[in-house]
This record gives sequence, C-alpha cells and structure tokens, in this order.
Amino acid sequence: MPRRALRLRFSLALLLLASQGVLAQGLTSELTFGGDLAVTSNYIYRGVSSSNNAAALQGDLHVSSSGGTFLGIWGSTRDSNLEPYNDYELVIYLGHRFDLSSAWSATLAGRAHYLLGGQPEVSDDYQEISAALTWLDALTFSVTAIPNAPRYWFYDRLSRAPAFVGEVSAQWLLYKGLFVTGGAGYYHVTGTGPGIEAANGYAYGNVGLAWEHRHWRIEVGYYLTGDMARKLMPYPSADERVAGSVIWRF
Repeated sequence: MPRRALRLRFSLALLLLASQGVLAQGLTSELTFGGDLAVTSNYIYRGVSSSNNAAALQGDLHVSSSGGTFLGIWGSTRDSNLEPYNDYELVIYLGHRFDLSSAWSATLAGRAHYLLGGQPEVSDDYQEISAALTWLDALTFSVTAIPNAPRYWFYDRLSRAPAFVGEVSAQWLLYKGLFVTGGAGYYHVTGTGPGIEAANGYAYGNVGLAWEHRHWRIEVGYYLTGDMARKLMPYPSADERVAGSVIWRF
C-alpha cells in the first residue's frame, strides 16, 4: 500500500480513537454535533488561491464536548491544474479549548492536510500544530508550526522543511448581525536553496464585511498578499482580490 494511503488511514484511525475519547467524555458531559456547507467565489488560504481564483465548494463536520475537546473533518474542492494536481483537499483536526476567564480562552489543535484525487506527481500532504489566544470570540492571535511543509521556488518543488505562521483575526459587531472583519498574517519558510535564502516569507491580510442570520452567514472580503508569495507558493497570489462566501451552518 502506498505510503500516502497509509498516512491517511493512520490519521482516520487517530480520529476514530479520539472520537472514542470524546464519546467517553460525553458520558459525563454534553456532546455537540455541527458543521457547515459553503460555496466561495475563491478558496483563499494564507494569501494564495487553491482554486486558481475560481469558485470552490466546502464543508465541515465536527463534534465537541462541553469540556472543550473537539474533532472534525473539513473538505474543499480545488483546481487540479495547480501543483500537485489534486481535485480535493481534506483536513482532519483535533483540539481542545481552555476557558481562561469569562473573556479569554486558549486553544491547542493539530491538523493533518491531505490532497486527494486527480493525478498527483508528488504528495504535498502535511501536518501542523497551532496555539491560539481568543478574546470574546472577536479577536484571535495564533501561531502555527508545520514540521514538514512542501517547499517550492516558483513552480519547482525543492523539498520539505519546517514553516511557521503567525496570524491575527478579528470581527466586530456593527449592527444586528452585521460585522466588520479583518486579519493579517506572516508565513515564514525555511529550507530554501542556494541563492534564494532571502526568500524567507511573505505577509498577507484581508478586510471585509460579514452578515449572519440564523443558520446563514455571508462574507465579502478584500485580500492583499506580499509579492514573495509568487516565488514561494505554486498557487496564484490573492493580492488585490475580492472574494465572497455563502455559508449554511447546522
């Protein structure tokens, strides 16, 4: 069996084991199931477009306990013409939220990203771990470590090397379900080849509006991305792009 398939099965097995823990915890605490379905005009992640600046379908399914543990699966379509030529992205995640006070909380989470379908030339699957600090679900600071990030120079794949991400995101209620939203981040890479050591990362950000009503959320944002992303990522930059999403939560 290919190594990639083994890794995916191993992650699914860990998800099942973790779900047993959450279900066991549910004997003494309340379990909540939920998820969402979304359509977006552009799948933008960390300043670049995995859908080649085109529309994508996305979905999430998760379970969480009143004690703070959560686990789930998230998926999205992507453009198979982009490296490494896969049709879909699947993310398996597991984490725990710690309530520090009535206003502050902290979250530790692990995520495994898999690119599936199509005719991939190489595997760009990777894992990451993150820590976040949140104030009133309105302001979040996070740091993420990616031990085995795929490394590119323009469209040439170099190797794998550690990468680190720092982000801040916010949303502020304006009036009756209408929010102003924004965020900024920096993606730092290592392991670049000779002559390109200066290409150590890029900044990205967005500002927009969101409207929520019952199970629905509509978002519109304007995105900016540093020029270095064009050299470090095999995906199109989302610089000076406008994107919108319609999300139904259940």
